[in-house]
Amino acid sequence: MAILVTGGMGYIGSHTVIKLLEDNKDVIIIDNLVNSKEEVLNHIESITMKRPLFIHGDIRDEKLLDELFTKHIINSVIHFAGLKAVGESVDEPIKYYDNNIIGTITLLKVMRKHSCKQMVFSSSATVYGNNPNVPFEESYPLSTTNPYGATKHMIEDILRDVYKSDKGWSIALLRYFNPIGAHESGLIGEDPNDIPNNLLPYVAKVATGELACLSVFGDDYNTPDGTGVRDYIHVDDLASGHLKALNYIDSLTGIEAFNLGTGKGYSVLDVVKAFEKASQKTIKYQVVNRREGDIPTCYANVDKAKQLLNWQAYKNINQMCEDAWRFACNKSNHKE
Repeated sequence: MAILVTGGMGYIGSHTVIKLLEDNKDVIIIDNLVNSKEEVLNHIESITMKRPLFIHGDIRDEKLLDELFTKHIINSVIHFAGLKAVGESVDEPIKYYDNNIIGTITLLKVMRKHSCKQMVFSSSATVYGNNPNVPFEESYPLSTTNPYGATKHMIEDILRDVYKSDKGWSIALLRYFNPIGAHESGLIGEDPNDIPNNLLPYVAKVATGELACLSVFGDDYNTPDGTGVRDYIHVDDLASGHLKALNYIDSLTGIEAFNLGTGKGYSVLDVVKAFEKASQKTIKYQVVNRREGDIPTCYANVDKAKQLLNWQAYKNINQMCEDAWRFACNKSNHKE
């Protein structure tokens, strides 16, 4: 039986695929390559000595999904596919609702048709909105400050309603905090197709000289140094959480939300300093206006994941930056 990984060529998806293959799982990837590259498949094979089946397609294509589920026995789905940039979602909300919501509904229709009722969903800490009570707990009321977060909130609601309508479903909602870092091989990491929206790949491009300067969105927040505080988690630890979640949903039905983070907050400038240490480079930055949709402080209470999934994050901010720098150097050398 296969595991379908939607968006499996992307940053978190590809690291999770590696973990699955190393655990001898049969993996099928579907990805439209909007924010990923086909060369990732070769890197996955180099790392694992296995090449998963890759389908270049969009999960909004119901006919394609139906053919895929008809041809293969798919036991469970890890659902990463979705647009994910907060700023872009504010500028282009229709694009986000179309891609993220319609894509998920189409996927669920085909899963239901083929009696595949196990899903690990890639949610986000953005569903906690602008809640001042940190650390965030899964029981907190949900709200959003931007369309990207709204799509994650809506999909969680959709999945809860799906379970209410049919108690045969088993669903884990994984609320990520801020994934950074890269695979220790230096072969895969966060590598967006255009100018990065996330902090670490942008910092890395400043360090390699590809970009001139980092924009820090606000230094007047109520935080130790005025810059936004986030719970940064190594992507490798995050990927491990998906295997734990798969094991969890395989053993019982229901729907549960889990925070995946470290339980610690680091400011933007903390990350810049850690990256300077890892790279031995000075990161030039300038403070600009706050970014619409951002919140001051965000970090996780991770007790539930520890207790129910037997999972926790192990890697610290220095390891995250060292691995991200190794990947950035590898990419830079490859271009030369």
